[in-house]
Amino acid sequence: MPIPLVNSIASWFLKKRFHQIDLFLKYPNEVQEELLFSLIETAKNTEIGRLYDFASIKSYREYAARIPVKNYEGHKDLIERSRQGENNIFWPSPIKWFAKSSGTTNAKSKFIPVSTESLEDCHYAASKDLLCMYLNNNPNSQLFTGKSLRLGGSKELYKENGTVFGDLSAILIHNMPFWAEYSSTPSNKVSLMSEWETKMTAIVNETINENVTSLAGVPSWMLVLLNNILDKTEKDSLFDIWPNLEVYFHGGVNFNPYVEQYRKILPKKDFKYYEIYNASEGFFAIQDHNNSDELLLMLDYGIFYEFIPMETHGTPEERVIPLAEVEKNKNYAVIISTNAGLWRYKIGDTVRFTSISPYRIKVSGRTKHHINVFGEELIIENAEDALKQACKKTKSEIVDYTAAPVFMEGREKGAHEWLIEFKTPPQDINYFNELFDNALKSLNSDYEAKRYNNMTLNKPKINVARKQLFYDWLKQNNKLGGQHKVPRLSNTRDYIDELLKLNL
Repeated sequence: MPIPLVNSIASWFLKKRFHQIDLFLKYPNEVQEELLFSLIETAKNTEIGRLYDFASIKSYREYAARIPVKNYEGHKDLIERSRQGENNIFWPSPIKWFAKSSGTTNAKSKFIPVSTESLEDCHYAASKDLLCMYLNNNPNSQLFTGKSLRLGGSKELYKENGTVFGDLSAILIHNMPFWAEYSSTPSNKVSLMSEWETKMTAIVNETINENVTSLAGVPSWMLVLLNNILDKTEKDSLFDIWPNLEVYFHGGVNFNPYVEQYRKILPKKDFKYYEIYNASEGFFAIQDHNNSDELLLMLDYGIFYEFIPMETHGTPEERVIPLAEVEKNKNYAVIISTNAGLWRYKIGDTVRFTSISPYRIKVSGRTKHHINVFGEELIIENAEDALKQACKKTKSEIVDYTAAPVFMEGREKGAHEWLIEFKTPPQDINYFNELFDNALKSLNSDYEAKRYNNMTLNKPKINVARKQLFYDWLKQNNKLGGQHKVPRLSNTRDYIDELLKLNL
C-alpha cells in the first residue's frame, strides 16, 4: 500500500479518535466517574460485585468506603481461583490469559488477569493511539515504509487448567492479527524464544538485513541488543544499518541514564524518542508531543485511577484521593480499578503530576524503591537526575546501579552505599561522588537537611562494579529478558550485599 495512502488512513482514524481524546481532556473527572460506574455495573453480578453490593453503589465515596485498597497479595487468592478455571469471580467475561510477572522486588511470580476487554480496549487501543499521536506530530513520517524492531521479554506461553500464562508481550503477540507480524521484526517465532542469549543472537541475525524504521522496548535491554548489532556489523552508527530509522518508543525504566549512550549510536538531531507508561496491569500514559518529558494520562482505557499522597503512604494517616483532588509536583502512589477485574489495586508505582489541565505525569519511582531510613525520602527520580548531572560533568556513562542504606552503628553516622557499573567510568570517582552528592542535595531538601554538616548522613559511598556484574546477577537469578530490571533503591541491604559478593 502506498505510504501517502497509509498515512491518510491513519489520519482519518486519528481524527475520529481525537474527538474521544478531546472529551477526556475537557471533562477528565466526568469521564473517569462515568467509567467507574460502567465498571461497577458490568461487574455487579460477579462474586466481588455481590460481596460489596456493587448494585447499590451510587457515588465514588460509597465505592471508596466499601472496597478496600489491596496490593497483589490481597488479590492473589481470587486470581488463583480464576487461574484454575473458575469464572465470574471478579470480572464477568471468562479470563483466559494471565500475564506472569515477578516484579522487581519479589521473587514470587505474580499472575495478572488480562481480560478480552483489557486486551482490546486498553493494550491494543493504546498502541494505536501511540502511532496516531506520533503521525499527527510528524506528518512526513515514513514509519510504514519499513518495520518496527520490537524487543519484549517474551517467552513461550503455558497452558494450565484451561487458562494460559506467560509474559504480557507474549500474550500480546499471540493475540495480534496475523498481518501485524508483517510490519514487525523479529518474527513471532524468534520473539517467543525462551532462552534469552540464544534469542538475542537470533534477533541480531534476523534484523540486520531488514528496513527498520522504529524501535520499541525497554531501554536497558534494547541497548544491549543494539550494541550487539553494531558489533556484528562493525558499524558505529545504527543509521549505517537502518538509514530510515526515525523513532524509538520506550518505557519500563527511566530513560535518563541511557540518553547519552543512545545519542552516540543514533547521531541525528531530529531522531525522535517517545515514552510510554504501561505494565501487565494496563497501559496508563503516552507521550503525545515531540521532545516532551511528560506523559498524557489516558482516561478512557477502562482504568479508573485513585492516588495515595506519598507523605501519608504506609502511615496511619494514609488517605486515598480521586484524580480530581491531585496537585501538581506531589508524589503519589497509583491505585487502579480495571476492566480485567482488579479493584482498588496498588500497582506499586509512584507518579508526579506536572499538569492537571490536562493531566500529565512523570513516573517518579516505585513505592518499594526508595530509601527513607533516615527521613531523607530519596526516590528514583532524584537518584537518576543526580546521576545524569554527575555523568555529564565527568563525561562518564552508566550501565546499571543499585543503592541501599549503611545503617548507623554506635556513634557512626548513616550513609547511602551505591554500586555502579560504568560503561565509561569517570577519571576521578571522588570528584564524581562530590558532584553526585551536591546534585542530590539540590534535588531533595530532605536529603540536604540530613547531609547538613554530616548531621545524620555521611557522604555517599560509591563502589565501582566490574563489567557485566548486573547482567551476571540477573542471569544467576533467571531474570534475563526485556521485562526484568535491577532493583534501584532499597531500604534493606539484601540486594546490594548479594551483588557486592559477586563483585569480588
